[in-house]
Amino acid sequence: MDRQPVLIGDLVEIRPTLPEDWDGLFAVASDPLIWEVHPAHDRWQEPVFRRYFADALASGGGVTIRDKATGTIIGASRYDGWLPDKSEIEIGWTFIARAYWGGTYNREIKRLMLDHIHRFAETATFMVGENNIRSRRAMEKIGGVLRDGVDEREMAGRTVRHVIYEIRR
Repeated sequence: MDRQPVLIGDLVEIRPTLPEDWDGLFAVASDPLIWEVHPAHDRWQEPVFRRYFADALASGGGVTIRDKATGTIIGASRYDGWLPDKSEIEIGWTFIARAYWGGTYNREIKRLMLDHIHRFAETATFMVGENNIRSRRAMEKIGGVLRDGVDEREMAGRTVRHVIYEIRR
């Protein structure tokens, strides 16, 4: 399974995250409003984002998202948590620059990522902060179905409740 594919759509190009993506990704991520309702609401701070970036590189599933027309880095995402016995993988850690909010870019990003991963896995899951209404609405717009139950994860030294959405092949 290729967890760092090159995917090309009409609006975006998605490719493996590289160490040299730091400046472009941090330029996007340093906007506090991106993280305002996210459980890791302090990810706009450089030391916090450095941990996110290092984890993306170490995960083997981090991808960088670029505007196809300009080549500008506009965000990132990740494939992680592969469960072969369930034929399930998580897509997450996604953020995009606010100039690209509104649905069109997010829909294409998720469509490209889902089309790719569904060649290998039956189900893609998405962990969304329980109170992150913005991301929950975005998941519902692209067809995410809410699973029963809540997942608790440790984030920045505290336990954060997440709801789980899934999209099946």
